[in-house]
Amino acid sequence: MCGICGELRFDGQSVDSSVIASMMTKLEKRGPDSGGSFCEANLGFGHRRLSIIDLSDKSRQPMYDPDLNLHLVFNGAIYNYKILREQLQREGYRFFSDGDTEVILKAYHFWGEACVEHLHGMFAFALWDVKKHSLFVARDRIGIKPLYFSHTDNVFRFASNLQALLTTGEVDTSIDALALHNLFTLHAVVPAPRTLFNGVRKLSPAHTLTINEKGEVEEKCYWELNATRPEKTLSEKEWVDEIHSALRQAVKIRKEIADVPVGVLLSGGLDSSLLVALLAEAGVKDILTFSIGFEDIGDEVGSEFEYSDAVVEKFNTQHHKMHVPNEEVLKRLPEAVASMAEPMFGQDAVAFYLLSEQVSKKVKVVQSGQGADEVFGGYFWFPKMEAEQGSDLERFRKHYFDRDHNEYLQMVSKDFQCEDYSSKIISKLLAAPNADTFMDRVLRMDTTTLIVDDPVKRVDNMTMAWGLEARVPFLDHKLLEVAAQMPPELKLKSDGKHPLKVISRGLLPDKVIDRPKGYFPMPALKYVRGEFYDFMQDILNSQACINRNIYSRDYVQMLLSAPEQHHTRLQGSKLWHLALLEFWLQTNLSN
Repeated sequence: MCGICGELRFDGQSVDSSVIASMMTKLEKRGPDSGGSFCEANLGFGHRRLSIIDLSDKSRQPMYDPDLNLHLVFNGAIYNYKILREQLQREGYRFFSDGDTEVILKAYHFWGEACVEHLHGMFAFALWDVKKHSLFVARDRIGIKPLYFSHTDNVFRFASNLQALLTTGEVDTSIDALALHNLFTLHAVVPAPRTLFNGVRKLSPAHTLTINEKGEVEEKCYWELNATRPEKTLSEKEWVDEIHSALRQAVKIRKEIADVPVGVLLSGGLDSSLLVALLAEAGVKDILTFSIGFEDIGDEVGSEFEYSDAVVEKFNTQHHKMHVPNEEVLKRLPEAVASMAEPMFGQDAVAFYLLSEQVSKKVKVVQSGQGADEVFGGYFWFPKMEAEQGSDLERFRKHYFDRDHNEYLQMVSKDFQCEDYSSKIISKLLAAPNADTFMDRVLRMDTTTLIVDDPVKRVDNMTMAWGLEARVPFLDHKLLEVAAQMPPELKLKSDGKHPLKVISRGLLPDKVIDRPKGYFPMPALKYVRGEFYDFMQDILNSQACINRNIYSRDYVQMLLSAPEQHHTRLQGSKLWHLALLEFWLQTNLSN
């Protein structure tokens, strides 16, 4: 797990090594163990390393294979690298290292651009083919690892976070009005390739780019999720067994493929608890677990220790529990926001940031339960959508969008008013082929698009801010390929996540399985009071915010006058949404 960056120039100029160095400063936290760079003529690569697989210097990056004449920078983990290595050795390839990085170089040489189809894991990488004078850039199937880029007539630059690109001083940071519409409609999800800034884009999951020295780009999609029923009809038990087998393997390889200890982020929910149970089922001893909790506000409980403690007791894990007072949350909020590659409205971003700080003192790698709700229909809005009447868009929008388009037009100033772009893009995603039913289409869209910029990006950013690698077994692409073909009514049984509940019965305490669905609690950012209210009020009434002129002042004052009365359909604070974006902009841009 690492941070990568680089540039390819098309204007006849040589790469300035200081530009690569400046980008690497914004990636240091992602890779605190070491750093390296390579600059030659019109190409430059930078890398910050977090040593997880092959801890020796032989796997340092940028990596160059002199026999193949290929350069590589890579972020991620390839879980089948040992299998691929053996296969490539049989084809005559000789290896000089023991890690997964070199396997990508050999795989590209053998399979060409189709190498990505053979990689099982999470990855973002850039590979320079000296003979072809071309740059090949790729991102994993689900977008677990980020890759941002800027492309002008003179240069193509890429990096693991947006902030690294901003250090060059050559990025158009004007606000993309369509991305802004996504941001406030889809609770901070801006589907690739857009970002909030007109001058920065991100590579879509399951896509590759090939860029030649003239700046010409070819983009390809190498994987799509099929959500149709298989030819053979399976019983419920057969489906559950298939899921159990795929999930067991996903958890196992994420434990085994590491040369350092691997822990579990244990929230107390079904998903993370099941990860612990499956590790124990596989015979793993002395499992390391980590939990965090916050202060209650009113009737809103700030921790799930009641349930995580039950899991710890059952499996006798080596547990680490922390409780964070609200004053600490507010004090550390600026650090968490500074670690966001893009604005994030999820209330648990700060929680993950603070938890990751403590976890990173004990381990370098953790497994986390993100993705289970999206894959197996665990959220409360899915049954509501299923029962709704109307078009796919109408059924989805009524129970998911943070704001309808009319409210959005009231929220933003005239400078940022636009078409109902979010409805347009959601309609397109729902209309994609190879999904049998409405709920198949919704769950596939959530898994392949919406989740990428909500929990997946949040976990990556907040863990990597402390040099901690998070692995997400529920988003293993082989598991997804099985789950996507499962009839959605089986997923929605038992108030959602029925297959996981069946698997868990007998493995986990019943109270963990049968508890109401919980959400990583951060009451202070949902029910805005006291110092948190003052903090948000100061941001939204600041001269910088007024000068930026994104928001209608009447809308801002409406929220400030009654903050606890304005929540989204998914129970997010609308006041927090506005304050977070402005605070993120103030953190990343000079005013």
